[in-house]
This record gives sequence, structure tokens and C-alpha cells, in this order.
Amino acid sequence: MKTRYLLALCFLPSFATAAVANDGGDARRFTADRVFDLEYADDPQISPDGSTIIYARKSMDKFTDKVVSDLWTIDTRSGSHRPLVSGEGSSSSVRWSPDGSRLVYLTTTDGKPDLRLRYQDSGNSFSLAQLEEGPGAPVWSPDGKTIAFSMLVPDERASFAKPPKSPEGAEWAKPVRIVDDLVFRFDGAGYLPKGKTQIFILSAEGGTPRQVTHGKNGFDSPQWLTNGSLLVTGNDGEDADLDPIESEIYRVDLESETVTPLTQRDGPDFSPKVAPNQSRIAYLGYDDQLKSYQETDVYVMAPDGSGVTNLTAGFDRSIDAIAWRADGRALIGQTEVDGILTLVSIDLAGNVRNLVDDIGGTSLGRPYAAGSFSVASKADGSTPVIAYTKGSTNRPAEVAFTRGNGNGRQLTRLNEDALAHLDLARIEEIKVTSAHDGREIEAWIALPPGFRADGSFPMILEIHGGPNTMYGPYFAAEIQRYAAEGYVTVYANPRGSTGYGEEFAQLIDLDYPGHDYDDLMSVVDAVLAKNYVSRDRLFVTGGSGGGVLTAWAVGKTDRFAAAATVKPVINWTSMALAGDIARFVSRHWFRAQPWEQPQEYWRRSPLSIVNNVTTPTMVMVGEADWRTPAWEAEQFYTALKVQNVDTVLVRVPGASHLIARRPSQLIAKVDNIMGWFAKYDPVKKPSDEKSRQGQEK
Repeated sequence: MKTRYLLALCFLPSFATAAVANDGGDARRFTADRVFDLEYADDPQISPDGSTIIYARKSMDKFTDKVVSDLWTIDTRSGSHRPLVSGEGSSSSVRWSPDGSRLVYLTTTDGKPDLRLRYQDSGNSFSLAQLEEGPGAPVWSPDGKTIAFSMLVPDERASFAKPPKSPEGAEWAKPVRIVDDLVFRFDGAGYLPKGKTQIFILSAEGGTPRQVTHGKNGFDSPQWLTNGSLLVTGNDGEDADLDPIESEIYRVDLESETVTPLTQRDGPDFSPKVAPNQSRIAYLGYDDQLKSYQETDVYVMAPDGSGVTNLTAGFDRSIDAIAWRADGRALIGQTEVDGILTLVSIDLAGNVRNLVDDIGGTSLGRPYAAGSFSVASKADGSTPVIAYTKGSTNRPAEVAFTRGNGNGRQLTRLNEDALAHLDLARIEEIKVTSAHDGREIEAWIALPPGFRADGSFPMILEIHGGPNTMYGPYFAAEIQRYAAEGYVTVYANPRGSTGYGEEFAQLIDLDYPGHDYDDLMSVVDAVLAKNYVSRDRLFVTGGSGGGVLTAWAVGKTDRFAAAATVKPVINWTSMALAGDIARFVSRHWFRAQPWEQPQEYWRRSPLSIVNNVTTPTMVMVGEADWRTPAWEAEQFYTALKVQNVDTVLVRVPGASHLIARRPSQLIAKVDNIMGWFAKYDPVKKPSDEKSRQGQEK
């Protein structure tokens, strides 16, 4: 057994070799090693007066194999671009003081979490406090004298026995771990420490943090209401773990530490933002209908929680983030609209209009719609002054700046040195009619350098996860790697995707996987009809929700020469009982427990149709994945193996559900997938295998 396990690990280098054997040949290709050359901008924070932007400049460290984050500053008038904080450990979550004279940010010092304050005039900085736990993003009080943040407050674990004292120098086994929480481990964090997140305040001159909340379930995401009160988010009800999306907004009086709920409905209320004159609170939320997906609306209320108004009831898109315009008469919101991440203006009468439609670019691996923005809080007039991450098809995120009159001026060129001289994929948009019910499905085709429409090229169908997420026309290192090796790659937003209205996203409610498969096959048919690719050279892959649909597809069709299902859910019963979002799965995706509706759980599990699979299928998963744990992939691998279907199990050591978080993991993921596909590509098969197959015929 141990030998077979080690062989599975060894597939990473062996398949990668098959895929990239010619990497040294072409200086104009986006080869695997060029992943380490990429940089991108994130979290641009504009100063209150709009004169300066500070952002996180993220790059790939070849020696630590990690994404590192430095803080850089840009003058919005001159475009001057300079480092601010670098080389001291990754820094993030920078926030301006209300008067623009100071900054607070998170970093690490000597390997420990550090909350630091920096004076803009002198450049001097200091550590605000000695922190034993990592703090959440800091926020300034209106008068600039105090900083609030969240932090874990540890608690003692349950214990039923006191172990005897071990002899000096003895090496006993680790003590038992007793679990009594419903959620005891989480993807990216592993086994969770015992405790709850609470809110702290701290003088801007440094000192000892003061804990101001003590709720049994914890609180998070502080925002200042006044200098003497905070808004926080949490669920202080009984059995909070059983309702994983429920949250309310609470007011915390700092003198008495009294906690008062301002929202009191069944459904999530979160992300409060206080108007510049403190007369209103805007926030996000919706009424919980137990659906697998619901759109998030923007609400406003008075500081005491009265007068609640839904500003986006007539806007059929979900709002993901908000910020007040400086004059307090409108909000800026980030939303997905038909494959495009967009900034909109939302006035207090509920009128919504588009401002910017080129935000994005922070999802480096796959072409998800992801980006961020900030608004100058003290700019004059009704025109918003906005900094944001600019996305495009051929570059990762850059910093852009606009005064609310359309797409902004790009202020950075972070990847010209790495990408300008390369031949990258050209992205073509197509709209396809679903064979199931005639609905329009949006998709994009990444055409490799040297492409010609002669029906000879191999094609990869790359399926997004979620399943309630959205792909768009954005740079993605994985897609570019496929193109560099000659693949036409198509990616789509089938039913269930966000950005096309709530009804479209809810088409897979209680029916996932389902007719989203038909949408994807219609996209494949459309690409074939264009004579772009060979019918004999079709491949399919996807991760998470895309891994589910990949496993489902090979149980439904044999049209693909090979497949690679990455971090899939294979058995919904085990997912609903052992994944880190198990309660969400049973409550919202099935609305029943596995023992209550076992046939429904089985009907929607790819394992239920694994007997149909003949397609050679690679199964890949991170060994530290607690979202779709490794045993999901292992079930599919074993089921294929006992049926003599060609398969391999690729386990990525140390990888969470974000299986390509580290640069070398992204390379290993993509190149092993291409190596597997090459093995079953009738054009790329090794000559000895072609000869053997010819003799067998």
C-alpha cells in the first residue's frame, strides 16, 4: 500500500515532463517557469483627498515558492510610483487615517503578526501592540485616535482525563484532540484553534488592546459608527453553527460594552458602511429562503436600525461590496453583470447606473471575476474618486484611477517586462444556445498563438467551480499555459453561474449537477461547428464545482479523449457530513439530511454513474483540502480503478482547496493535466504506443 501511495505522488513530475519537454525552445511562449515572473495589484486604497493610492503589489518568490505582498504608493496626478513597505515580510490591509496623515497595516515581524502605524510625513513606523494572535483588517475611528480590529480569543478545549506526567526526556505521543464544535476544521486553516473571534480597540499611539465584545459566538468585521460606538457583525443566537449564513449587525457602546442588534431578520446582514455624516448605515443582505444561491441587496437604515430600505430591489444582480460616495448621496457598488465585473452608482432613490466595467484581474490562475476598489472619502462634489484593480484578457490586475466618468486611467504596468514580448492567447467571446431549453450561454475561447480554423487543434473544456460563480474575459495563467502548449481552451458560464440574474443562478437549485451539463456540451458543439478543433482531440477539466461537472460529464458521455477532475465532490453524503461547509450543503443545497433523502443525495453524486465511465480520467486533490476532502477524490479513483478504467490519483502535498495557491503548485497542476491529456491525444501519443494500438487493431 505504501509503495502505491508513493507512486501516486510521483505522477506529478512524470506527467509534467511529458507536457513541457520543449519548454526551452521558444522564447515567445508563456512557459511554465514564467509563472514566477507574474505580478498583480490588489486592494488599492485611495487617500481621503484622492491624491495618493497605496496598494498591495503581489509577486512570486522563487525561493519560498509563495506569493509575497509589498506596499507601493502612486501619486494620482503625476503617476509617480514608489515602494512604501517592502522586504519586511508580506504586508496587507493598509488603511488611511481620516485626515490622510497616517497609515495602519498588517505585516509580520520576526515571524509574528504585527499591526503597524506609519507616519506619512516622516516615513517612521512602529508596532502598535504585542499581539499573540493574527488581527483582522484594522479600521480607524472618525477622529483618528483609535483603531478597531478583530482577533481570536482562545479558549480551553474540552478534557475528560488528565494524562500522567511523562518522564524527563521521554517522547510520548501527542495528546488526544477532543472536538465539541460542529465546525472544527476549515479549508486553508486546518484544525481550528479553540476560541471565538472578538472585537478589540487600541489607541493610535499604541499600547494594550482592549476587548470590547464577549459574545458566546464571537463577532467580526468592525466599523465605526461614532467615536464612541462600533458596528459589528455576528450571530449571537442559540445553535449558531446550525445556520451557517445567518448574521446580524450589532451596535457596541464602548463605554458600557452593551451590544444591541440593529437588524433582526432570518438571513445574513453584513458589511455595514456608515455615511459620511453618520446619518445612515448602508449594508448588504437578503431574506434567507434556504436556496442554494440568493442575490445580495443593498439596504440603508437609520443609526438605531429603523427605516430600513432596500435600494436594489429592482436591480437583478448581486452586490458584492459597497462604499459611500464622499457627499453621502450615493453608494458605489461592485457587481457581476453578464460576465463582466462592474462598478455601479446606487443613489438613495434606488437608481443604479454603470460607472466602470474593466475592474478585475486578481484571480491569477483561472479567469474568475475578482477585483477590489476604494473611494476617496473627502473628495469634493458628487463625482466619486475611485481607485480599483483593472482587469483585461492579456494582463493580471493593474491599478487604475477614475473620477466616476467611465473606465479609468491605468497607473501601473507591472507585467510589461514579463509579458509584452510573449505571444499570448487571443480571447474570443461566443454566445451559445443551450440544447436543453434554448437559453443563451456565454462562453470564451482562448485561441493559441498560430491558431487557424482548420479543425486540427486539441480543445480543453475548462469548467468553473462554485458552482455559483462567474468566469469572464480575464487573464488567467492556467488558460495561458494551455494556449502556450497549443490547446484551444473554452470556458463558459452555464446555468447556475452568477452575473446573469437570480433566476438563471437558481436554475440548478436542487438540481446540481443537472442541465448545466447540457449547457456545457452545447458550448463544445458550438466550438466544433466553428471548425476550430478536432472531434478526436477533446479534453475536459475543472476544479471544485468544475470537478463535480467533469466527473459527471465522463459518466454521461464518452466524447472526450481524456479528463482531469480536480478537487471534486464525488459523494454528496460524505460531503454533507465531513466537508468544512457540510452544514451549508445539507441546509441549502439539499434542504434535508442524507438519512432523510438518501436517494436524492445519491442521484446527484457522480459516484452514482461511475459505472458508465470509460474515459481515461486523472483525479487530483490537495492533501490539506478540507472543502472537498481527499477522500472524495479517492472514492472516484478507486471506483475507476476497480472497473479497469485508465486513471491516476494525483495528491498535492500541503495544498488546500486552493490547490494552485503556490506558484509551483499551479505549474504542477496544469502541466500534469496536459501531460495526462497528451498521453491520450491521437496526435501527441508516443510513437511506440501508436504502433502498439495499430497492431491491436
